[in-house]
Amino acid sequence: MTGAEPCGECGARGCAGLFHGLLALDHSRAQPWGPLHGVSVSCFLLQHPGRLPGDGGAGARGLLRAYLDGGLPAVERLVGRTRRANSHRVPGRPPTGAAVRPGGEAPRGGFAVTIEEVAVDGTFPADGFPERVRAWAAATLAAWGDDGA
Repeated sequence: MTGAEPCGECGARGCAGLFHGLLALDHSRAQPWGPLHGVSVSCFLLQHPGRLPGDGGAGARGLLRAYLDGGLPAVERLVGRTRRANSHRVPGRPPTGAAVRPGGEAPRGGFAVTIEEVAVDGTFPADGFPERVRAWAAATLAAWGDDGA
């Protein structure tokens, strides 16, 4: 992505195009990209606060914390609980999740790992992809003030 201007939110060059390329791989459901779709989308959203959903990123942060603490099985359990909690059969259940961030402000830039590093050469090579996504998740949460400590 040489020549592209750094993104004002995440600092990566060409992040929007890279994200669309990653989504195409994710939606193929092929290994190793497909199973990490939710993790990748959460990282991207949290590094682009202007795109965050109404919960201020609480759901994405919870998903990344589950992934870093327990891997994909923990993410699957969290998604299952969320689906059940959002069911029309569970009336009055309040939404869960953490606040945007202590101090209320989302980070802008300064991420140690962005989609640019995960993409390597822009193709998101399969070799080492899960490790790069794990580093992306950890760097994203650290910037949000959640380093797991």
